Amino acid sequence: MVEMTSRERVLAALNHEEPDRVPLDIGGGATTTIVVEGYDRLKESLDIRSETKILNKVFRLARVEESVRKKLGSECIPLSIKPPVNWSPPPTEPGTFTDIWGITWREVFYRDDCYYYEVMKSPMAEAVLEDIERYPWPDPLDPGYTMGLSEDVKELYQETDYAIVADGGFKSFWELGYMLRGYDRLLMDLVENPDFVTALMNKLLEINISGTGRFLNAVGPYIQVFRTADDIAIQSGLLMSPAMYRRFIKPLYKKYYDFIRSKTEAKIFYHSCGNVVELLDDFIENGLDIINPIQVSAMGDTAKLKKRFGDTLAFWGAIDTQHVLPKGSPDDVEQEVKRRIHDLGQGGGYVVAAVHNIQQDVPPANILAMVNATRKHGRYPIGT
Repeated sequence: MVEMTSRERVLAALNHEEPDRVPLDIGGGATTTIVVEGYDRLKESLDIRSETKILNKVFRLARVEESVRKKLGSECIPLSIKPPVNWSPPPTEPGTFTDIWGITWREVFYRDDCYYYEVMKSPMAEAVLEDIERYPWPDPLDPGYTMGLSEDVKELYQETDYAIVADGGFKSFWELGYMLRGYDRLLMDLVENPDFVTALMNKLLEINISGTGRFLNAVGPYIQVFRTADDIAIQSGLLMSPAMYRRFIKPLYKKYYDFIRSKTEAKIFYHSCGNVVELLDDFIENGLDIINPIQVSAMGDTAKLKKRFGDTLAFWGAIDTQHVLPKGSPDDVEQEVKRRIHDLGQGGGYVVAAVHNIQQDVPPANILAMVNATRKHGRYPIGT
């Protein structure tokens, strides 16, 4: 088979066709990159010396640079909204910041040299129904978000052959809702205050459609993947019953995905941690194309997932970051990659990536083992 470009390879896989080999993503978006400390260790092992730039502040994710992307053979490149020009963050205490939604975050260290940001204050914790319309919502039409994006995306499309994974920023419902309201409070609201949940979700839909529309007007013809994300599960199962999901969340995504499809031919990517198997049919009914990150420690046998859902859903992820990547040997990583390619890659429909972002405890040797195993075992036809 003739060697494909990265863009051709990813699109073939997402169209459930067998490309020349299974594509690889390290750094294509905010759930498939590397935390800063791990990225710096990787660059040191590759003898690359440069300043690390940030892709996502809250999770402290690195923006993979071109020299690293080429060495890894990653097929994807991210495209994100830019900062607003008509809003500035309010002053806060050291180690904290407040985002455009009014949510305050603080540094939480999990080692002496590593930290994430976690929610410190949920601004709608005491809100009542009438407060939803009075809340100081961000302006999704701030011109800063899309300033220069049309030129940026055209350059990426014309000057590179990467698959462009676009993130319009305004894309979350449930997850953003519990950050605004408080995790436990919003869960209780599902039962005790359903009118509040409905009104809040509808307001977020209104804002997200407005922001997404502006973004896709700027970039829609040139992108291959549009990324959405909204954690709806934990390792042991869903955060709410399927009935609750179908009542409060599923209709939002139907409207949102229909709107996205009216603006772009890009494949729709959805990220949720945890075990979402019970909802995959619902995702498919709403028009989802790609599920990520395939948390294999939670979602079970990947061969069964492929058999049940693989005719419709493409799988993006599945390389275990809880056990194999941080604790296994390079040989263990190779066997993990080989297994997931065998389970998920038959007939196309699979992009190799880690289950969520690669953490600082993953040795560079294991990242490179993942890269090398994808090249070794991902060539079509896939062996048994």
